[in-house]
Amino acid sequence: MYTITAETRRALPEDATKISMIHSESWRHAYGGMIPHGALARMIHRRDANWWATAIRRSTLILVIEVGDEIAGYATLGPNRVSTFHHEGEIYEIYLKPEYQGIGLGSKLFSEARNELKRRGYKGFALWVLADNDNAINFYENAGGRAIATGSEHFDEQKLEKIAYAWD
Repeated sequence: MYTITAETRRALPEDATKISMIHSESWRHAYGGMIPHGALARMIHRRDANWWATAIRRSTLILVIEVGDEIAGYATLGPNRVSTFHHEGEIYEIYLKPEYQGIGLGSKLFSEARNELKRRGYKGFALWVLADNDNAINFYENAGGRAIATGSEHFDEQKLEKIAYAWD
C-alpha cells in the first residue's frame, strides 16, 4: 500500500508560476470543449504568473496543496460576492492538476478551504459550478452541497448555465 502525504498552506509569491501552470492545465482539462476555445484561451492567458504573484502580494486568500515538493492544486476563497445569499463565504476556485484528481486531494483541499473560511468567521459558504461540469457537480454534491441558485455566463457568443451550491 502506498500512502500519499499532502499538506496545505497559504500561497507565497514564489508559487505564482506553478499556480499559473496548474490553472492552465486544469482549466484546459475541465473546460476544453465546454467553454469556446477562444474565450478559454483568453481567460487562461490573463492569469499568467504575474497575475498570480500580484494576487498573492495583495493578500488574496489562496491555498495550495503540496505533495512532496510539488504543488498539486490551489483554491481561492473569501467573502461571498452575491448579496442575496445568506452564506457569508465563497470558494471562488478549487483546481488540481489532472494527474492528481481522483485520489482524495480535492477533498482535502476543499476541507481546508472550508475550515479557513470558518476560521475567518464566515457563516456558511457557497460556490458556483458550470451546469455541464458533471465531475464538479458530483464532487460538490458528494461533499454535502445543495443547489441554491442558478445563473448563466456568456463566453464569446455562447451562454452557459451555472449552479450555486451552498453549505451552512
